[in-house]
Amino acid sequence: MNMLKYFFKSTDNLLMTTITAQTNPFNNSRVDTPFQTHSDLKEIFYDEFERLTSIISEIKNDDVNHQSKGAIVTGDPGTGKTHLMMRLAKVRLKHNRLLFIRQPNNLNSVLYHIYSRVLESFVEKVPNSAYSQLEHLLATSFFKIIQDTFLEGRQEKSAGILFDYFRKLTDKDKYLVNLLSIDPINLYQKLGQDGARSKREYWQRIETMTDDWWKRNHGDVGYSTLILKGIIKFCSYSDPYKKKLVGKWLAANELDEAELESIGLKDCKVGDNKEAFSLEAMAVFGKLSMMDEPLLIVFDQLEGLGLEYNQNLLHSFGDALKELFTYVPNSLIILNLFPDRWDHFKDFFDGSVVGRISQGQIILNQPSKEELTRILILKAQVYGVDIHQLFTEEDIEDIVNQKSIREVLNRASHYYRFRTQDIPLPTIYQVKSFEDEVKDTLKSINEQVKTLRHDMKEIKSLLVASKPALIQATTQSQFVPPPLPVMSEVPVSTLIIEYIEKEKKQLEEAYDKMTVISDSDDVGKLSAITKAFNSILNTLEIDHLKLAQRRLPEHLLIKMPTQHCVIGFLHGSDIGFTSRIKNFNELLKTHAKIHFTLFRDQREPMITGKVGKSEIEQLNNAPNGQFIYMDKEDRITFELIDKLISDIQNRDFDVNWSQAIKTLESIMSHYWLIKIFRNSES
Repeated sequence: MNMLKYFFKSTDNLLMTTITAQTNPFNNSRVDTPFQTHSDLKEIFYDEFERLTSIISEIKNDDVNHQSKGAIVTGDPGTGKTHLMMRLAKVRLKHNRLLFIRQPNNLNSVLYHIYSRVLESFVEKVPNSAYSQLEHLLATSFFKIIQDTFLEGRQEKSAGILFDYFRKLTDKDKYLVNLLSIDPINLYQKLGQDGARSKREYWQRIETMTDDWWKRNHGDVGYSTLILKGIIKFCSYSDPYKKKLVGKWLAANELDEAELESIGLKDCKVGDNKEAFSLEAMAVFGKLSMMDEPLLIVFDQLEGLGLEYNQNLLHSFGDALKELFTYVPNSLIILNLFPDRWDHFKDFFDGSVVGRISQGQIILNQPSKEELTRILILKAQVYGVDIHQLFTEEDIEDIVNQKSIREVLNRASHYYRFRTQDIPLPTIYQVKSFEDEVKDTLKSINEQVKTLRHDMKEIKSLLVASKPALIQATTQSQFVPPPLPVMSEVPVSTLIIEYIEKEKKQLEEAYDKMTVISDSDDVGKLSAITKAFNSILNTLEIDHLKLAQRRLPEHLLIKMPTQHCVIGFLHGSDIGFTSRIKNFNELLKTHAKIHFTLFRDQREPMITGKVGKSEIEQLNNAPNGQFIYMDKEDRITFELIDKLISDIQNRDFDVNWSQAIKTLESIMSHYWLIKIFRNSES
């Protein structure tokens, strides 16, 4: 580093003050979902991205079968698999629908888990649009449907055959054709004011024509026509409350009669058939996309399925993939995995699934040092920072020597803090052999001596030219040479706390988004958390209770050396709630030594029915029972623990799980779940 600038520190200090005030350009080293926005250097994995887009084109051009294809994207942790999916979303969402699915956690509801995440993806906004993916899918598909209806009518008329009214275009049909030919999104902008009779009539016509088209092309069996009607209802409403009700209906949640009447839908009577309903809904989306563009179904964060205690869950996931390939057309199904995990999965999956998912194989290797440097430059430029002013050449060399893109960015983030805030570099990110450290030290000394000789020549000439001014500046500045990087250890607990603070903020921001709140998903998360803790504690056992053939809330029986407890979840409407909490209370009476807790998410409707409220009171008055409305803080903490486990399993956050547990027990000692696990140790 040129020592001259330290004799003129006012300019340098101003630069560092400005940089310090900026957000750390390298702070976001990970893409959590494809719907986020991060800087993207297109030259990285350009060929791999083009391979994916070519597979999409192959599916689109299969006009006869519309057969779905698979692709496996493999790469070591932090190589950019999810980042590549983000690029796919940014480039393709104008035409394709991208559906992002994290790891399932309940072997009895894998398809419902997939479908729930698909619904959450569908409500994500398309870039540069005010409308969601689902609204775009319906608009473009319906435009093709009405075109087909018109063309069929012309062809049949020329053959001299008479047909029903739907073969002829009404004035409203002609208006729709003209309107949508300009832009399909006009479906939501040009049909009249909310609540107006004309708008209702247009949407009734859209519903009728789509229903007729569906029955002619795909028949009328199962839930399909009801699901299609639900999709149209969701897109037709601009009222957030009604949109939310239809979303709950599409998620196979029970609604009461008044709610159903308000949105013009009827009870699907799904009951315990959520898996069948989910597969049929996925098939509806796939068939609807045949009038639009192929669906992009991305499975990510799957590494936990490779754990020994998840073997049965992995089998169920493989079976679900087979069902998707069989029944959901016009889709590219992508699995993001570590290379060794994919080798492991192949031993568990059906041969036909392995063959289908291996149709496209994309391998992500570590970019070159030059490419990694350009990534750093791009990240810094977003915040108006020049990495060559911020870092020394030695800093940059150390940064790009890390083994993945994520670790490169993490290392850059630590160097940023060191250079701007004097926060020491953590040793856990730089593990070198003694020989390497000696070589690096000697190299650094030689380079510093060489630089010092050069700088002293320049300093001598400056002293001769302006001796009085330089003496004064030196006296005032009290110059201290810049320190070399101090490799002192940053406690792992500090890194975990930083992670928790960051992830908590993101969960708080997402709390009010449209989310499928699912009993099976929550009990799956509880199971994953319990198994993860037990891998360290080795004092827990998971089981379930039964009450003959009667339906109970989704629950776990957690057995501990000194106490057993049942944790259940019961969301949804009053209808299913009342009967299941009754059965829960019956079970409680016959197991006096077990403590029963039933949770209900606060975002769900309050229970207002007389019998339901009475059962809640009965549960709370029992010496071994309690009913809890899971509030925002409770929900976020629950999700935070689950996400921490998932990120450690997926090596998105590289810390030891036992260290994570110690930190959680320290900072979340008040949380009910941590209390249960801590009691199991005594």
